[in-house]
Amino acid sequence: MTKIAIILGSVRPGRNGEAVARWVLDQARKRGDAEYELIDLKDVDLPFLDEITPPSFGQYANEHTKRWAATVASFDGFVLVTPEYNHSTSAALKNAIDFLYAEWNNKAAGFVGYGSVGGARAIEHLRGIMAEVQVATVRSQVMLSLFTDFEDFSTFKPAALHTDAVDAMLDQVVAWSDALKPLRKPADA
Repeated sequence: MTKIAIILGSVRPGRNGEAVARWVLDQARKRGDAEYELIDLKDVDLPFLDEITPPSFGQYANEHTKRWAATVASFDGFVLVTPEYNHSTSAALKNAIDFLYAEWNNKAAGFVGYGSVGGARAIEHLRGIMAEVQVATVRSQVMLSLFTDFEDFSTFKPAALHTDAVDAMLDQVVAWSDALKPLRKPADA
């Protein structure tokens, strides 16, 4: 079965992203069309990129990189849950992407953003970043506003319309992940 990682891209204390990511995971698991797993970058605990050789060489020296590479390689597609910080994504999410290369290739990704403008600018930056690691990004996205989807800017209470947006995004992520499968090398190749 297709495996989709929902990657929580904030490690900040008091973050809003954990409630958002768990809500996405709950919505996803109702579908039955793929296996969904939440990956919290706080638990992954990567330092700032500390590999000597570029990730495109695939010559990882550090155990934390090798663990992260095995995790990313095990999935067919991704949903990136991103805050918007200063018109972009979080440093933690960008760093996690930058650690690897081949493990991302020929997979699909969708986005769930949150912030004052729904994380729109963070998502737009992520589209370019993911293209560079050869991830196909789907058009449908979920944009959650701190003003309307969070009470007091911290308690997550998404508007009902976002459930349909999650489903539309996941429809595309699963379909594209499956379509790209022939391009991915088998794990034992």
